[in-house]
Amino acid sequence: MPEKSPIVEVAKKVCPAVITIIISKDLPKVEGFYLFPFGGENFIFPKIENGKKEKTKIGGGSGFIITPNGYILTCNHVVGAPEANYTVIFDPQHKYQAKILDKDPLIDIAILKIDEKNLPYLELGDSDKIELGETVVAIGNPLGEFEDTLSAGIVSGLSRKITAYGGIPFKATSLRGLIQTDAAINPGNSGGPLVNMEGKVIGINTAMVMGAQNIGFAISINYVKNILEEVMKYGKLKRPFLGVRYVILNLEISKANKLQIDYGALIVRESFGEPAVVKGSSADKAGLKEYDIILEMDGKKITEENPLADLLAKHKIGDEISFKVLREGKEITLKVELEEKK
Repeated sequence: MPEKSPIVEVAKKVCPAVITIIISKDLPKVEGFYLFPFGGENFIFPKIENGKKEKTKIGGGSGFIITPNGYILTCNHVVGAPEANYTVIFDPQHKYQAKILDKDPLIDIAILKIDEKNLPYLELGDSDKIELGETVVAIGNPLGEFEDTLSAGIVSGLSRKITAYGGIPFKATSLRGLIQTDAAINPGNSGGPLVNMEGKVIGINTAMVMGAQNIGFAISINYVKNILEEVMKYGKLKRPFLGVRYVILNLEISKANKLQIDYGALIVRESFGEPAVVKGSSADKAGLKEYDIILEMDGKKITEENPLADLLAKHKIGDEISFKVLREGKEITLKVELEEKK
């Protein structure tokens, strides 16, 4: 009788704690569709029932339980839809409404909680000890439909940096310190665990390279541990909040907008979005304005390789920092006291 693969034992240990996250939203109820002829073609439009809404599934992803009392790890982009409901599904008979405790878009993680006890859970490993070529297993729910899907592979690379695109509108996010693996990671796998052969979590599946085969990435679990400890202690992340929306400049962006420099953080609102400087925030109190370009923070130049978010992440609430700012062609210096995000 052929010997069973050790992955069989990993699956038995890990799969009970991997869950599906279903994202739903109250949307206008559609009664049907009608055709609208225009220019020789027929366009299809939905018939909306006035005033009535129905709960509609708008997406799905994966996550995994890390404590017996219902703490869950997943990716920030999995639970990024505003005003949505999130349902955690173990199986058709066991479904729970999940509360988002906090999210960190800088490393693409989110921490959720369900009210339940004695749940199966996964032990967190040490991602600093993994080695190139080590066998790993990715678990998740590809496309939000195929539960407990496993894919095995190896650690193909360490400390990778990628720029991920997602959300509405599509927005770039730089992710660093990632584990690269050739274990298949598909849409819907995001938020699921990457485990070693002991069944311990060493990463959170986050991204794949479109158009390529067997190039996937996971967030190193050691990046998450301090954040998780803080959320479990305080119920949220206690972190400094600057309060600006911005774009990191490069040569291409500067040329396209005829700017005089090609580095720094240009303070600017998103299209049809909220103000570029949050009212009452640290930035607002310090006098930062829309269209200011933050050139340096505490003497460190802000670039794509050294972005503002990374520099801010090294500071604590109450720290005073110094910004060199370009405003209307002149350089000025502003002092900012970092306050807690409200």
